[in-house]
Amino acid sequence: MQDSIMLAAGWIQTGTGIGNDIKTLIFDVAIPILCGIFVVAVGWKTKAPGPTIMAVIFAGIVWGLSANMPALKNKTNEDIVQYQSGPNAARGDQ
Repeated sequence: MQDSIMLAAGWIQTGTGIGNDIKTLIFDVAIPILCGIFVVAVGWKTKAPGPTIMAVIFAGIVWGLSANMPALKNKTNEDIVQYQSGPNAARGDQ
């Protein structure tokens, strides 16, 4: 019985490691590459500076928000806690 518990813990740790690696790969590699492809595709298709500049701005916003995901998560958690424990917090349905 103890062997199966150790085996499960090993699989859980392996799954967590793979999940963290995939998350890092997505946020540090895939999103920046896709943002670059988006800008190049818009520039190639439109051949105009206006849409290409807007594509650069949009790609920068997406890339910046994905790079600051931990800060956004913490801010969201703070907002939820503040909302739930505020001075006028009502419990239950209104």
